[in-house]
Amino acid sequence: MVGIPGLSKKIAVMWMVIVATFGGATLAQAQVTAFKQAVAEAAARDKDVANFYKSTAYAPVWTGKGNKFRDRRKALFGALDSAADHGLSEARYDIENLKASLKAAKSSRDLGKIEVALSKTFLTYARDVQTGMLKPSKIDSGIVRKVPYRDRVQYLTNFSKSSPSRFLKSLAPETPEYARLMKEKMNLEKLLAKGGFGEKVASKKLEPGSTGPAVAQLRNRLIRMKFLKRSATKTYDSSIQKAVQQFQLAHGLNPDGVAGAGTIKEINQPAEARLQSVIVSMERERWTNMPRGKRHVWVNLTDFSAVIMDNGKETFRTRSVIGKNVSDRVSPEFSDVMEHLVINPTWNVPRSIATKEYLPMLKKNRNAVSHLRLVDSRGRTVNRGNVDFSQYTKASFPFNIKQPPSKTNALGLVKFMFPNRHNIYLHDTPAKNLFSREVRAYSHGCIRLADPFDFAYELLSKQESNPKGFFHAKLDSGRETTVPLKQHVPVHIVYRTAFTKAKGHMQYRRDVYGRDAKIWRALAKQGVALRAVRG
Repeated sequence: MVGIPGLSKKIAVMWMVIVATFGGATLAQAQVTAFKQAVAEAAARDKDVANFYKSTAYAPVWTGKGNKFRDRRKALFGALDSAADHGLSEARYDIENLKASLKAAKSSRDLGKIEVALSKTFLTYARDVQTGMLKPSKIDSGIVRKVPYRDRVQYLTNFSKSSPSRFLKSLAPETPEYARLMKEKMNLEKLLAKGGFGEKVASKKLEPGSTGPAVAQLRNRLIRMKFLKRSATKTYDSSIQKAVQQFQLAHGLNPDGVAGAGTIKEINQPAEARLQSVIVSMERERWTNMPRGKRHVWVNLTDFSAVIMDNGKETFRTRSVIGKNVSDRVSPEFSDVMEHLVINPTWNVPRSIATKEYLPMLKKNRNAVSHLRLVDSRGRTVNRGNVDFSQYTKASFPFNIKQPPSKTNALGLVKFMFPNRHNIYLHDTPAKNLFSREVRAYSHGCIRLADPFDFAYELLSKQESNPKGFFHAKLDSGRETTVPLKQHVPVHIVYRTAFTKAKGHMQYRRDVYGRDAKIWRALAKQGVALRAVRG
């Protein structure tokens, strides 16, 4: 164990004295035995670490002699020192204490203990940077995402067989989105060191032709946000109007070029808030660090959009309506696989809606919601005239409620199914007026699409030579028809308040369900902090 860089010189002196006195072979064996025993004891409470060292006969990964071990330590400490670049908590890894313990090691037992401490820290960092620091389900019940955790033993096994620096660099998501988020994080940190976005706009509304100090404040913030080139104008001229429109487009606002209350609220958001959103999105990107499918559907709840992606490129986009921001209606976040679409669907009313909304109406008037059909447990239509609805509670209501296929069906004329325990899917809707609104959170949880027919054509284009003709042949029959997708399509329902485009401005959206605020608080509790970096 002598000559290990970073270890106390006292060990080397002690080693030479002992070897000279008692003989090299016996003492070397004793040292190895002491090291192995210390490793076994230190690893005992961590099953994965214990199994790894047992499989390697307790050979060192970090504390052996030679360049190989020095390079591993150097790579690990380099990664830990740069953890904040990824929006991780350096305090979580107790870096200085690790370095001090390594330097102060005076015996083989000391080395055994620090060996295991380094492995445990490596495993914590590896999982943090690859699949996130937080467990989503503990943050918010609506985040029901299955994080693609890797096997901890394999982390150590693969690391010990790889180039240390290359292995550690490969852990973070390798998506273009993650790289662009990281770049935006660095830009915001540099901007914070220069005072952020500057003075807030002290006005409730500004529009073309407006003049005065508030226009100058608006101008200056737009310049700092890179929506406007340097200018000295104090009038809301065409250049400011165009910049405001670009800002609105990048923030999911109606691009009318007028800085109304909603636009000014977003313009006045501090750089710190935007940085928080970016760091949260990096954590979320780590939660989805897995193959997403060459073709997949990407539904961003905060953007009120649904997109079809093919080989990393957007091939179709439509607006969406998401769940209303009340406890039992918010849309959950998860990934699943779309298997089929149903043309002219029957709406099988969820029991929660049937008992909470329709049963009280039926108690008042048995002929209420007459467009809906009551069905018993054997699938038979029930005559309402023979039912005393007053005798039923939410728990005892024995009927299913269905709406037959029609243009006024709550699901519209087509639904897209990826069977899941949350009973969430994508579908058409007769309520087309909602798609013109800026904030579109009105549904019971499912995702309504503004252009469901075009969405269907694109999905069917991989299996039908004339997808539009095929679709309308089924539609015009008026019959409920299930159309299997020959190639199933992964669906990812996500929630990103900060996301990027390959070209153009960074995109920010409002935290409609307050989930990102919860995530930020959890990250901060773990030691993640905003920082200003002088460039």
